[in-house]
Amino acid sequence: MLIFTLRRLNLFLFTMLILSILSFSLSFLFPGEQIINISGQINATPEGIELVALEYGKHESLITQYWIYLNQLFEGNWGVSMTSQLPIYGEILNHLPATIELTMTALFIAMVTGIPIGFIAAINHRKKADDFILSFAMIGYSIPIFWLGLLTILIFSIQLGWLPSAGQISLLYEIKQVTGIQFIDILLSDSPYKWQAFQNASSHIILPSCVVALAPATIFIRLARTSMLNVLDTHYIKAAMAKGLTFQQIIYRHAIRNALVNVIRDVGLQFANLVTLAMVTEVIFSWPGIGRWLIESIYQRDYTAIQGGLLALSCFIFLVHILTDFIYATLNPLARETHRGPQ
Repeated sequence: MLIFTLRRLNLFLFTMLILSILSFSLSFLFPGEQIINISGQINATPEGIELVALEYGKHESLITQYWIYLNQLFEGNWGVSMTSQLPIYGEILNHLPATIELTMTALFIAMVTGIPIGFIAAINHRKKADDFILSFAMIGYSIPIFWLGLLTILIFSIQLGWLPSAGQISLLYEIKQVTGIQFIDILLSDSPYKWQAFQNASSHIILPSCVVALAPATIFIRLARTSMLNVLDTHYIKAAMAKGLTFQQIIYRHAIRNALVNVIRDVGLQFANLVTLAMVTEVIFSWPGIGRWLIESIYQRDYTAIQGGLLALSCFIFLVHILTDFIYATLNPLARETHRGPQ
């Protein structure tokens, strides 16, 4: 396990190095002055610009400039927004928790619904239930998310009036921000109306999280179906059948557990797609996440915000990949064994 951890740590450090190099390079690729693109100081005087240039080592070599840029990142100095003139690091800390809340809720919904349906499809292989589930998965994956979001707002918010169509929580509830994740902040709040606020926040997250979860759920259906079929075709399952175990005993005692491990391995690979879907959904439902903030920054040509937002999202996605690998290695010891050649 120690060797596996060291390998993942080296991979994490190497990936962070590549991401920082790409983020640093964006300041040269964007239109305009490089030092303004990296600092966001568009209203500074010529003397102020020169001070910023000295701070970032503009007159030094590229390697020195990159090293100074890394130091600025670790110190929390990610520049300021070109439009709001607010610190980028603070903006990311304000918006990223809402995206984490939305994506994690959507991932939970996708796994809880998609994996059992995929197992049902595999158990009913080549039957009508299997054909119906595969057809549903194909249709669900093909639906454009922006159309689905608008359709759910039209039906459940406007026509039926069951759920709110925008925002994270009603303006009637004043919840002090502690972690930035709305549900945790509500539970930590001393407000006498926190349970009403919790219910209101739950109603706000249902529509956007279900919209984001649809496409990943259809992928989990296919992954779970394939994994279950592979497990049912293994020798130990056939041996269990030969010993006289019933089909239900084989499924619940052996097949589900082993098939689930293989599905968890692919969760991290689907998370990048889920974050991309969440960015579009945040715009449709006015969700105050980093995806909506980043898209607005692109419209406004806020290059400093684009640079910092892409770096933050990339780090977030990769951390989920690493966490998924650790969970998979914990559940499957064979994944962390060191393979050696013949002695």
